[in-house]
Amino acid sequence: MKFYKYQGAGNDFLIADNRDGSVQLTTAQIAALCDRRYGVGADGLMLLESSPEYDFRMVYYNSDGSGGMMCGNGGRCIVAFAADMGITRFDFEAADGFHTAQILEADGRTKTVRLKMKDVDGYEHHEALTGPKCASDGYFLDTGTRHYVRFVSELDAYDIVTEGREIRYNAEELQPVGANVNFVEPYEGGVKVRTYEKGVEDETFACGTGIVASCIAAYADGVRPSEIYNDGRVAYDVKAKRDSLSVDFIPTEKMVAQDVWLTGPATYVAQIIVEID
Repeated sequence: MKFYKYQGAGNDFLIADNRDGSVQLTTAQIAALCDRRYGVGADGLMLLESSPEYDFRMVYYNSDGSGGMMCGNGGRCIVAFAADMGITRFDFEAADGFHTAQILEADGRTKTVRLKMKDVDGYEHHEALTGPKCASDGYFLDTGTRHYVRFVSELDAYDIVTEGREIRYNAEELQPVGANVNFVEPYEGGVKVRTYEKGVEDETFACGTGIVASCIAAYADGVRPSEIYNDGRVAYDVKAKRDSLSVDFIPTEKMVAQDVWLTGPATYVAQIIVEID
């Protein structure tokens, strides 16, 4: 079976062209392929499938084989993959609904992809969470995947995995599903974001839906945007663990954030042939 590996700001994925419907994988097979010691290794796996309404359909799985959610960096990577497969329009459906994208620049194996995310119609602000070691101020919101956002100091030295895991599993307000946990530190000109991802159960180098959630929460928390435009749109420059991205949206009272876009790099890494047990 042929897979292609792409990474978006260090968030890496295995992608297969399944427009003919021939790829059928179990949860265990997906987890085995994504295993970094005994498999190929990836934060997630995606299938590009045919869609009766749009140019294609994105089917996303976490590295543990769980699915049913959107992945922002995955969305940008599957657009880059679609372009490499000869697709020229990028209107597609995902687990959270319709998306569209643009390729702003192509430089060798890397494409700069601007991806339209879902509108966000609300958030919950918690002064504290209920649960062992979970007394933390933050914001819960859904950007295609469930996210909790905390603002912290000295992010570079922060224990993302320990605290992220405690909130993901123990915060009563987030159960029974849990949520990804984002730790955010504003800086002059933007925000830094690091994320503990459920389904991966570890910190990833970047999380697209988490970066979007963090920027919307930053606006709600009064963090000054990197840019404010005449039409009311705001934009945040974002530093992930290694790479830089940006988020822009129109803040509104009813929708909280509409016309939301995530922009960043998507890079082709390798073609991989595997035998599936």
